[in-house]
Amino acid sequence: MSTNAEASSDLWDANDVARYLKASRSWVYHQAEAGRLPHLRIGGLLRFDPPTVKSFARGEAAPGAKVLTMRPRTSADRG
Repeated sequence: MSTNAEASSDLWDANDVARYLKASRSWVYHQAEAGRLPHLRIGGLLRFDPPTVKSFARGEAAPGAKVLTMRPRTSADRG
């Protein structure tokens, strides 16, 4: 998380979310995998949208509201 996290539009990783929520990194992963913490999956990585995490912390985000999976394109996708 950058020092100016409030103004940053970058995605957070599990460490950033854990720091913001004052929770353990493993808790963040468990909540995301259970569909309770909105996240984006980019390959094998989990990333989190800061405004969505903040809404989740305030109880405003619906569980599983944004779970996206992105994977690399394969030759089958291209043609």
